[in-house]
Amino acid sequence: MNQEPNAQSQSATSHESAPEAAPLSPRKALVGVGVVLLILFVLAAVGILRRLHADTVLAQRTDALAAPTVSIAPPKAGAPVETLMLPGNVTAYTDSPIYARTDGYLDRWYYDIGAKVKKGALLAVISTPELDKQVAQAESDLTTAEATANNARIQADRYSGLVKSNAVSQQDTDTFVNQAAATASTVKSAQANLQRLLELQSFEKVYAPFDGVVTAREIDTGQLISSGSGQGAGTELFHMQALETLRVYTNVPQIFSQTMKRGMKVDLTFPEYPGKTFQGTLVRTADAIDPVSRTLLVEIDVNNSAGQLMPGSLAQVHFRTPSVAQTYIVPSSALIFRREGMQVATVIQSSGGAVAHLVPVVIGEDDGATVQIVNGLSSSDKIVQDPPDSLIDGEKVAVESSNDAASGAGGL
Repeated sequence: MNQEPNAQSQSATSHESAPEAAPLSPRKALVGVGVVLLILFVLAAVGILRRLHADTVLAQRTDALAAPTVSIAPPKAGAPVETLMLPGNVTAYTDSPIYARTDGYLDRWYYDIGAKVKKGALLAVISTPELDKQVAQAESDLTTAEATANNARIQADRYSGLVKSNAVSQQDTDTFVNQAAATASTVKSAQANLQRLLELQSFEKVYAPFDGVVTAREIDTGQLISSGSGQGAGTELFHMQALETLRVYTNVPQIFSQTMKRGMKVDLTFPEYPGKTFQGTLVRTADAIDPVSRTLLVEIDVNNSAGQLMPGSLAQVHFRTPSVAQTYIVPSSALIFRREGMQVATVIQSSGGAVAHLVPVVIGEDDGATVQIVNGLSSSDKIVQDPPDSLIDGEKVAVESSNDAASGAGGL
């Protein structure tokens, strides 16, 4: 019972002896708040800088990945003397359809297709009974006209002699003189008509107009023949072609037109004669550029005395021409076909890196794998070998190094 009062007294004594805490001054409070704000600002700045750095790195990485990777190579210089190969159409030196000049029935024909004939050879005979009757009538009319004219001339001479002695009137004399002149004109008309019919009658026989080969026979014995002299087309009897010399026509691009010289030798090849070359001579040109195709039509004559070549076939014409300008050879895959025209992509090194530049070009010979560029490139250009379809002018590109290209090729 005595211990409890002592414990309470000791607790009271301890509370009375502890010192009271000093109050915080306003200045220290402001300093504390400033330190806290500074720490928060530093933390926020660090976070923002890290975010900005991450965004910058991401943008750079995105730009680097967005730039297409391309492989480049310089263009190959073209040869100073070029072989220009063009398709050519082979035609006969002379190609002629043979028509009749008189109407009738075919009495007989003498040559069939493939027959070689000489100029003046009789090809066919046409029976013209109506024309024969017209010739007989014209001969009779001429005889009558000559008799009438002779009688009129005698009367005119007689009256001309009598009028001098005033035995007949001048009026009767003039009448007989004019009658003699008129009948003389009638004789000339009858002679001309008979000559016309005789010439038509001579067309009963159809002759070859030149040395050549009969390539078509369109008629047979007994067939009705219509002449080609009227409004209709007439009946084609035969078709003939002169094959001793053949003409080969081809269209040369405008860029090579000035190299086409008359007399130059040209090699010709044909698919039916693999490995064999025929030689022709350029004999003439059209001397005018076709405004549609921008080409020059040229004719090449080739000797066909051996009869190996046939008209209507296709020839490959090989021209050996000096280069009109410095040309370059690029792969066909390097060409870009757009509405701006034919273009080639090149790479230019700038301060910001490699940049694509699209160059308009003019092409020459195209063999499928490579293309000849006659205008638009220089030897210092770096050609993009296989440009992507989305490539635009001024776009940044990543140039593939030779090591990367080699490793890629090895992986294939």
